[in-house]
Amino acid sequence: MATKNTPKKIKKPTQKSPAKAADRVAELRAQVSYHNERYHTDDSPEIPDIEYDMLVRELEGLEAEYPQLVTADSPTQQVGNVGSVAFAPVEHELKMMSLDNAFNRQELDGWASRIAKGLDLDDAAAPVGYVCELKIDGVACSLRYENGVLVQAATRGNGSVGEDITANVRGIDVIPEKLKGKPPKVVEVRGEIYLPIDTFNALNDAQEAAGLARYANPRNTAAGSLRQKDPRVTASRGLAFWSYQLGVVEGGPVLDGHNAALDWLAKLGMPVNPERRRVDTIDDVVDFTDHWLEQRHDLAYEIDGAVVKVDGLQRQQALGSTAKAPRWAIAYKFPPEERTTTLLDIQVSIGRTGKATPFAVLEPVFVGGSTVQMATLHNDDQVRLKDVHPGDTVIVRKAGDVIPEVLRPVLAERPKRLKKWKFPTDCPACAKPLVRPEGEAHTFCVNPACPAQQQGKIEHFTSRGGMDIEGMGESRVALFIEQGFVSDVGDIYTVDWGEVAALEGFGQTSIDNLRSAIEASKDRPLSNLLVGLGIRHLGPAGAGLLAQNFGHIDAVAAASAEEMAAVDGVGPTIAASVAEYFSRPEAAELVEKFRAAGVNLVGPEQSSAPQVLAGMSIVVSGSLDGYTRDGAAEAITSRGGKNPGSVSKKTTALVVGAEPGASKVTKAEAAGVPIIDEAAFEALLADGSLPEAT
Repeated sequence: MATKNTPKKIKKPTQKSPAKAADRVAELRAQVSYHNERYHTDDSPEIPDIEYDMLVRELEGLEAEYPQLVTADSPTQQVGNVGSVAFAPVEHELKMMSLDNAFNRQELDGWASRIAKGLDLDDAAAPVGYVCELKIDGVACSLRYENGVLVQAATRGNGSVGEDITANVRGIDVIPEKLKGKPPKVVEVRGEIYLPIDTFNALNDAQEAAGLARYANPRNTAAGSLRQKDPRVTASRGLAFWSYQLGVVEGGPVLDGHNAALDWLAKLGMPVNPERRRVDTIDDVVDFTDHWLEQRHDLAYEIDGAVVKVDGLQRQQALGSTAKAPRWAIAYKFPPEERTTTLLDIQVSIGRTGKATPFAVLEPVFVGGSTVQMATLHNDDQVRLKDVHPGDTVIVRKAGDVIPEVLRPVLAERPKRLKKWKFPTDCPACAKPLVRPEGEAHTFCVNPACPAQQQGKIEHFTSRGGMDIEGMGESRVALFIEQGFVSDVGDIYTVDWGEVAALEGFGQTSIDNLRSAIEASKDRPLSNLLVGLGIRHLGPAGAGLLAQNFGHIDAVAAASAEEMAAVDGVGPTIAASVAEYFSRPEAAELVEKFRAAGVNLVGPEQSSAPQVLAGMSIVVSGSLDGYTRDGAAEAITSRGGKNPGSVSKKTTALVVGAEPGASKVTKAEAAGVPIIDEAAFEALLADGSLPEAT
C-alpha cells in the first residue's frame, strides 16, 4: 500500500544541465528504490513492469551521460532488493545476477554487436551460438543439492543475499527432493517458480466465491504463495518450477555449453522447459522471439519475453559481467500487457441471463497489442474490494483474447476527496429493480422482457457456438429488435423479409445471404440448439450428452432433474438449471416456434460402436490426417469415451497431431499423461488399448 512517503512522479527536465540532471537522478533513484521494495519485498507492485523499466532506462541514460553521478548505491548498480525479515538470510556462494533488457530489434542487434566485439569477431552477424529460452514471469530461486539431496532453497534477494524458503519449496511437487542418476557432490540449480494459469484462475474463482478480492496476476500470487509462513499453505497453491541455469557445481561433468548444461539437469530429474532452441545467429533469435510473441497465450504459464544467452561457457567467461548483469545474456521483453490509465467512469451492462456486470470506461490506452477503452470489473464486491473510484489512475491488464480487466488503483496518485462508486438499484436498460440473490456474488435484472437481455440471448443463439447464423451480428440483432422484427430467438425463423428489404442498407444479395444462413441453421445438431438457448451452466459438453441420451428436445424438456443428473457427465447443477428452464411457459413457446419452422429437434442416434473407451477421457490436440476436429470427438464419444477440451490428471491420453497446442503437451508431460500419435489413436479406437510405456 502507498504511504505518505511514496515518491511523486516528477517530469523529466527539458534541459540536461548538470544541476538539473543531478536533481532528476535523485528523483529517479527514489522512485526506482521505492518500486523495487514494493516488487521484491512486499510482492505488491504499484506500477506495471513497463513503466518501472522506463524509469530505470531514464536513470541509466542520465548516468551514462553524466558518469560523475554514478554511485555504488544507485539502483542501476544493484540486483533486486533486500528480502523479508520473516525468512532467514542466505548468502549466495555465486551471485545471482539480473539481466539487461532489450525492447526492440534495434536493441537486440546492439547487444549482438557488443557480443561480436567482445569475442573479437569481424562481423556482428557471424554465427555465435545462442540459446533462446522463454522468460517465465515468476520468482527467481536457487536450489542447492548435496550428494543429490535438496538441502536449501533461496530467493535471489539482492543478488548476494536471499531468503531461506527451503520448507516452502519442499511442498512444490515438481521440485525433486532427490536427484536421479549420479549427481555431483554439490549442484546449485537456478530457475523460476511460477503459478500455472489454470491454477491461478481456480484460485481467483475461489477468492470470488468467498467474497474476497481477486489476485492481480500469477507472478505476484506466486511470490505471495512462496512467502507463506505456513509451508502447508504454499504446498496447497499448486506452484511449479522451470530450471534455467547452473550455479555452483562441485564434481560434475565437463560441459561445453549452456544448452548441454540444461540437458544434463533434465537427466538429473530437474524440470527444464522444452520450449528452448539453440540457434546460430541473431536473425534466428528474432525468429524465436517473433514466434513466441504470437504464440505466448498457447502456453500453460505466463511469459513476458525471451531470454537469449551465448551458448559456449568459455565464451561466457570471456565476455564477463557488469556489476549487476552478465554481458553474455539479455532479456528480450515483449510488449506490455499491463499499463496505467485514467478510470473515467463505471457503468453496468446487462447480459443475456440478466446478470448486471460493472465495467470500466477508460482513457484509451494501448496494452496487450490493442487500444483498450473498456474493461471488466466483475461484480459489485470486486469494485469494492479493489477500491477503484471514477477518476483514479488504474492498472489495466489485457492478455491475448482475454477480456481487459482493471486490476487495482494507483493509490499514490488518487486525487483527494474522490467519491466512491455505488452499484445502481435499477436496471439501466429497462429501469426495473436489480436483485442480488442470497449467497450469490452477482446482481441480476429479473425482468424477462428487458431489451438488453433479449438482445444478448439472440446474439448468443446466432453465435458460432450456438446456431452459427453468419451475418446475424450485434448491429443487425439490435436493428431487428428495434424494428420489431424479433422479440425472441424463435422469431428469427419468421422474419418478414419484405419489411427487411425496405430498410436502408439491405440489398437483395445481403438479404439472400442472411436468409440462407438462417435456413442452414435449421439443420444444426440438437446440441447446438440447446447451447443456443443460453441455459445457465449448460455448455457444449453437457448439451451433447443430453442430446445423445434423450434423443429429442421434447424428451429433454420432459425429463426431471434427477433423470438428467443420472447422465454421466451432466451432474446436479446442470440438471437443475435445465429442468428449471424448461419448466417456464416461454420455453415451451420457443420449442413450438422451432417445430413450426422446421428446426431440427432430434438428437444423434445411439451409437452401435463397441464401447471400448467407456470410462476414458481422451484429449486431442493438433490436426489429424484422418479426422476433422468434430470427427475425432465423435469417434471418441461414440465409443463411450469423454473428449474434454483440456488436459488434467484424469486424462487417459493426449492424442497429438500436426501443430499441437504447446500448453496441452506441457500439461500432459507434467501430469504423466500418455502422449500418443494418430496410429496409436486408431488402435485405441479399435480395442481401447494404449501402447506400452517405454
